[in-house]
Amino acid sequence: MKILRTPDHRFAGLKDYPFAPCYTTIKTQDGSDLRIHHLDEGPADGPIVLLMHGQPVWSYLYRHVIPHLTAAGMRAIAPDLVGYGKSDKPAAREDYSYEHQVQWMGSWLEANDFSNITFFGQDWGGLIGLRLVVNHSQRFDRVVISNTGLPYNPKVPDGLVEEVEDFRANKPTPNLLQMQRAISGMGDGSHPARKFAYWQKWCWETADLPIGMLMSMMMQRPSMPVQLAKFLLNRAGVTSPFPTDLAKAYEAPFPDPSYKMGPRAMPSQVPTLPTSPSLEQQAKAWEFFKSFDKPFLCAFADNDPVTRGGETQFLEQVPGTKGLPHTTIKGGGHFVQEGAPDQVAQVIIDLIRTT
Repeated sequence: MKILRTPDHRFAGLKDYPFAPCYTTIKTQDGSDLRIHHLDEGPADGPIVLLMHGQPVWSYLYRHVIPHLTAAGMRAIAPDLVGYGKSDKPAAREDYSYEHQVQWMGSWLEANDFSNITFFGQDWGGLIGLRLVVNHSQRFDRVVISNTGLPYNPKVPDGLVEEVEDFRANKPTPNLLQMQRAISGMGDGSHPARKFAYWQKWCWETADLPIGMLMSMMMQRPSMPVQLAKFLLNRAGVTSPFPTDLAKAYEAPFPDPSYKMGPRAMPSQVPTLPTSPSLEQQAKAWEFFKSFDKPFLCAFADNDPVTRGGETQFLEQVPGTKGLPHTTIKGGGHFVQEGAPDQVAQVIIDLIRTT
């Protein structure tokens, strides 16, 4: 397996990211060495909070959450998924299967021997982290999820499966604006696989994903004239026009497009259809959670079109959700760690203190 490593100088001087790096080397399925980065902040004997990020971000996402946790006496552990942040980056898109990510992060978890963990996951951090809870259940005491899920869709009409697969295989690559319109309309009542396919196809087929620009537009919400200018410059080939400090930070892990295979590949691994990979493993995970009685708290945002209503399945099927004060994160957006870090931290702190 060919593996890339982002040079350290790419992370020099990042705003609000003073944390010391920690590294763990694991073995991949073919015997290659793979280095995974994580943050380890707060008292060594404090309750461990495992903070897992999604796509296309990295542990920088938790820079405003971590100080709240450590001030409350918690030990915050925030890894970078393989292909993201300061972790190593396999060079082929095909390396980034859902199962590889679960196996890699499971090996990292075992190597560090963390236990009595309170897990928090959002976006892909939830998809991967919840599978870690299944595979290493003895290490976890509590679960908190936000704007994520455990996708399992074995019963999708054949016509819709054919439509989505034809779109992803044969239609022109959507541009950034078309993709954003589709994603923002995921709550319109149509099957989410139809709209999410735009994100899957755009990521898979865009060689130089404008990650910093996209994160800045989602999290900082520039004025409409600035947004329009960025759209036009991006269509003209500028990956990160007028980059803010935040945009630079989210672009930092990727010196050139060859480093972006993880963010490009992972959306296509989300099991939205009966023909998706990992369907059998997801079925087994749901069977596990149907008898999971440890504290399981949902804290979804009130303004995320991608995961709106996603907590319902957990509340209905996971015994550990019963009797807990499930929370709505006010105005947090999809990336609640950026939009409402104080609310996110308080939810975690309160759950640990009351259970």
